[in-house]
This record gives sequence, C-alpha cells and structure tokens, in this order.
Amino acid sequence: MARRKNPNGSGSIWLRKDGRYEARVYVPQPDGTRKRKTVYGATWDECDTKRQELVRRDRQGIPTPTRSAKLSEWLPYWLEEFVRPERKKTTYAKYETHVRRYLVPLLGAKRLESLGVPDVRRMITSVSAQASPATAKESHRVLRSALSAACREELINRNVVQLVPAPRVQPRELKPWTLDETLTFLEAARADPLYTAFVLAVALGMRRGEILGLRWTDIDLERRTLTVRNQLQRVQKELYEDNTKNRRTRSIPLPLMCIAPLRWQRLRQHEQRTLADSRWQEGGYVFTTRTGRPVEPRNISRSFERITDASGLPRIRLHDTRHGCATLLFAAGVPPRVVMEILGHSQIAVTMNIYTHVSDSNRREAMGHMDRLLKRRRRTD
Repeated sequence: MARRKNPNGSGSIWLRKDGRYEARVYVPQPDGTRKRKTVYGATWDECDTKRQELVRRDRQGIPTPTRSAKLSEWLPYWLEEFVRPERKKTTYAKYETHVRRYLVPLLGAKRLESLGVPDVRRMITSVSAQASPATAKESHRVLRSALSAACREELINRNVVQLVPAPRVQPRELKPWTLDETLTFLEAARADPLYTAFVLAVALGMRRGEILGLRWTDIDLERRTLTVRNQLQRVQKELYEDNTKNRRTRSIPLPLMCIAPLRWQRLRQHEQRTLADSRWQEGGYVFTTRTGRPVEPRNISRSFERITDASGLPRIRLHDTRHGCATLLFAAGVPPRVVMEILGHSQIAVTMNIYTHVSDSNRREAMGHMDRLLKRRRRTD
C-alpha cells in the first residue's frame, strides 16, 4: 500500500522491516512537557486509527504518557495537584502519611497500568500486619481515590482498587459518660482554666477545634446565641484557622448553664490581658494562653484526660463528649433533625447511627412499656 501523507503535526506512518506499520506523534505529558509516543499496527489503517486517537487526545489537551507512570511518581503528583488545592490541610496531611508510609514503600515500583488485584490485596495484608485493619482500610481508600483521579485523566482504563473490598474493621465500642458521671467531671473541672471550654463541649457537643477557634464576636450573651464559624487545627508544625468540618456555619442557642462560665471566662481573660500588658497578642479568641495566643489543641485534651483520671471516671476522649451530648438530647426528646443541626452534621444518618447511645435506663423503660402492654393484653383475653 502506498504511503499516505499526513497533515503537519499529526505524526507519520511507515512500514517497518518486520511488516508492521509504525506511527509517532508528539503528545502532552502529565507534567506539562511533550514527548513522542509510538504506536504500531498490522495494517496501515490500523496504525492510522491509533495515530488519530493520539492526535485527538492532543487537541483536547488530554495527557498521554509515553510510558505508564510508576505509583511512586503518580501518588506524589496526585497529592500536590489534586488533593492539596481542593481538600483541607488535615486531609492532605492524612493522605500524605499513608502515601509516604505504606503505599509508596509497598507499591511504588508498580506502574499504573500493571497494578493488579493481587498487588492491592498484598498491600492490605501488609498494612494490616504493620499497623491495623483500620489503617489498611484508610490506605485502601487513599489508593482508590488516587487511581480514580488517574482514570479521570484517562491514564488508565479501570481502577483495580474498586475490585478489592476494603478490610472489615470492628467498630470501636463507644460508651459515653452517664449523666451523673458528666456532672462529676464538670464539678471536678471548675478550678481548671479551661472549665468553660469543657462546659461547651459537654452542653453543646462542639468539636475541639471549634471550641478553640471560637471568638468573642461569635457569642451574644444577651441573646444567648453562639455561632460556630471556624476551627483551630494543628497540622505538623502549623497552627492555623480553618472553616468548619462541613464548611458550614451554624448558630446554637446557649443554655443557661453556659452563660455564667462564659462571663467568668471574659473577666478572667481581661485580667490576663492587663497583666500581660505589651506581651498580649490580641486575636479575639475566647480561649487563650496568658499572653493571648491560641490554645494548642493537644493541651485541652491533656487537661481533659488529667481531670478525668483525677476524678476516677472512665477514660474517654474529649471528642466522645459529642456522643454524650447527642445521647442526652435524644433522651430529653429533642428531634433528630435539631440534634443534627446542633452537632453540625451534614447528614442525619451520622447523627442517628454514630452519635446516639441507648442507656440502661432507656432500655429498662422500653421493656417496662412492653411488660405493661403484654399484661394488658393478657387481662383482656
């Protein structure tokens, strides 16, 4: 067959000595450069079809790697170009940890196109042994997200991670404090400088970062309202302010038990500002150090644990007070939708499935109702 002339820039086709046809086209790479890619065909038309596909991708600006990238190349690129610009810093830090500790060491030598189901299974087994099934489940999710991005970029045709189920993880048993235990903690915490923060955690179910990111401009003591706008986070060496977890602002009516502690906190901070004088760093935060700087998130957790241990109470996390708050609100008959708004959940399923716990007294009361109903039926019969 006579060789046909191709338009400028669309590559060229020629007959090889082995009888196949070969075409080469300059195509864009994921890193922004351009390289020449070679395709082959048993006939001129077959080779030309492959050449035209490369030209089409070039005109649409779709990268076509001249060779399949290794996971050690793609994963860092994905973190910087896809995760960092779009996700929160905490999410980026978590993903980067999984990429650095597990995915690159275990799968980095594999190329995107050659990664198979057995490779993913071995990765899950290895991470489960090194860390835990929960960590392996998170690594599975990170890898699945990275390969989904590669599919959208048309670097691979399928995401093999979706073919491998994530490991099953036994849910951590959550047992929030009872009402009496909660009151015991608050009584023991009265002398602590962060007492008001603990009151907000218990009564409003606020997250640790939301409490520390609270400013006086977010509180109206006359109208008894508190607005959650931001959260304070520590990621590696950076302490920074971010929007809320679901990126939404919420307003919460303040119960009376929060008013006096907040007034006390404002007076106490005024005294600290006076004592610090020129060393005071004004940021408008409700909870600060003696010089006005924001409180480190880990420090409020340490104080919470110290008071818990000193009171002889069961050890729980500060975050678990959100579970306790939800349980108490449900026990008081507050509708689920209202509880969801108070806690700042984006989906009511989270509120219902995770943050509510049935106490022994609730179970006994329910069985008491059943007992009365069945006795009534027997008497009727």
